[in-house]
Amino acid sequence: MAMTADLPVLEQTATPRAAPARWSRHARPALGLVVPVVIALGWELVVGLGYSNGRLVPPPSKVFETIVALAKSGELSRHILATLWRVGAGFALGVIAGTIMGAISGYWDFAKRVLDPTVQALRAIPSLAWVPLFVLWLGIFETSKIALIAVGVFFPIYLGVMGAILSVDRKIVEVGRVFRLSGPAMIRRILLPAVLPAYVVALRVGLGLGWMFVVAAELIGASEGLGYLLLDGQQLGKPAQILAAIVIFAILGKLTDWLIEVTAAPLLRWQDAFGARGGQ
Repeated sequence: MAMTADLPVLEQTATPRAAPARWSRHARPALGLVVPVVIALGWELVVGLGYSNGRLVPPPSKVFETIVALAKSGELSRHILATLWRVGAGFALGVIAGTIMGAISGYWDFAKRVLDPTVQALRAIPSLAWVPLFVLWLGIFETSKIALIAVGVFFPIYLGVMGAILSVDRKIVEVGRVFRLSGPAMIRRILLPAVLPAYVVALRVGLGLGWMFVVAAELIGASEGLGYLLLDGQQLGKPAQILAAIVIFAILGKLTDWLIEVTAAPLLRWQDAFGARGGQ
């Protein structure tokens, strides 16, 4: 009787806890907006009160007006689509090349000794140093722009894949050998799950560099794209247009990074890591 009497009490105490968890799950993404919103409102207030004329750093309202004007004229969609195409194509090429070479260098010690020193030397070359070379080799059209973005994406992917393979616990590999797993089975059942978390991080870093390299790429004779919009705003003395392009870069970069997170999340559910449980 005592046990049955206690059951409703347990149910009553357990039920209210579900609501805060559900609320926090929806509230966490909104927390990321706190800092930019506070900065934007603060600067809008500073300019509105007359502490700054807002000429060199326009208030958010002026930047928003510029974005709306570009959208109404059709220029904004044209520039966004051009930049998205270049980043997407360069990112795909960089990921393919970086994954293949990183896997070879990580899995085969001889290839690592031969390839890695050259790759590390090339990684130290600034992005703008590639621009004149790619212009000479590939011209000023889309090929040189995509190649430059692919170079920026390649290095973090290569390092991430190679480092993840080299850091796989030797004991796990020995277990696979004890069970006499074939080479493909060893890769599929042991190496891939062990490498995947670091690979997702490398993809996100590579994507971020792809967005950075597209600005340098669009300085190569581009007539459209967000990088061109930045340069055009500088040459014509339009700080609101420059800030509008930067804001759009930030939004697109965050959205594409979020897409990688969402796509990779089902593949990482097996992780029993601190961060996987939301820090609880």
